[in-house]
Amino acid sequence: MSFADRDGVIWFDGKLVPWRDAQVHVLTHTLHYGMGVFEGVRAYEAGDHGTCIFRLKEHTDRLFRSAHILRMEMPYSKEELNEAQRLVVRENNLHEAYLRPMAFFGSEGMGLRADNLKVHVIVASWHWPSYMSPEAKKLGIKVRTSSFTRHHVNITMCKAKANGNYINSMLALREALDSGCEEALLLDNEGYVAEGSGENFFMVYDGVIYTPELTSCLDGITRKTIFQLAAECGYEVREKRITRDEVYVADEAFFTGTAAEVLPIRELDGRVIGAGERGPVTEKLQTLYFDAVKGRLPLHTEWLAPVK
Repeated sequence: MSFADRDGVIWFDGKLVPWRDAQVHVLTHTLHYGMGVFEGVRAYEAGDHGTCIFRLKEHTDRLFRSAHILRMEMPYSKEELNEAQRLVVRENNLHEAYLRPMAFFGSEGMGLRADNLKVHVIVASWHWPSYMSPEAKKLGIKVRTSSFTRHHVNITMCKAKANGNYINSMLALREALDSGCEEALLLDNEGYVAEGSGENFFMVYDGVIYTPELTSCLDGITRKTIFQLAAECGYEVREKRITRDEVYVADEAFFTGTAAEVLPIRELDGRVIGAGERGPVTEKLQTLYFDAVKGRLPLHTEWLAPVK
């Protein structure tokens, strides 16, 4: 089914509009130049808590940070955007959902100056099943190191979740899929591991969890969640530069992200990682993560934002 032809409603500039009527002009500035910011957010059925948006505040905070970095003046408050996200889940009668808040420049002008443009904001939500198959969450996925380099910090704003940044991700992912893999691993401009096409990267070696420093990587919210869960389990997490061959000889490796959740990596560039399936550390953190989003972790109910 086309995303343009669905039932339901979308929050558009402060109002709920019918899904099929949520349209923009072909000369919308962001369509031409890619200057916009967005979030990927998920809502889960969380037991007695009902349907809850996971880490809603943190996602909205990052959306506003991204807009600030790109000098986009948000026309709504964080509280209004938080309520809009709850609203679209409720009004679309979704028990579990993927949410897409986005701010973009309209069609008030054209050209690179991008002045006198209005910032428009939408929030959509729909049912979107797991990013990967259930089997992949246990057996892991095959990954290829991309020939495309991840963004440099002085080429684009790496801490902004910006629309145009994802051209790099799409090219890398397509290359990986064409080679028979399910995901790409991108290196930074110095050849060190950065992240996946839309995920942060972790590896386990000799009982220690490693992840790349946040240079060209997005400051992932699932990444932060794993940091906290790992610490509470007594695992040491170190941020450092990671080389590709260190990943080849790791005991375990996994991706994290709102869409990917916690996703084991079984193979990189034809080299089997560890036992070639989800390892014990990955399994522990994956289990805790799903307990958290499903409301089964009493320690972190503050991460859940009920939609009702």
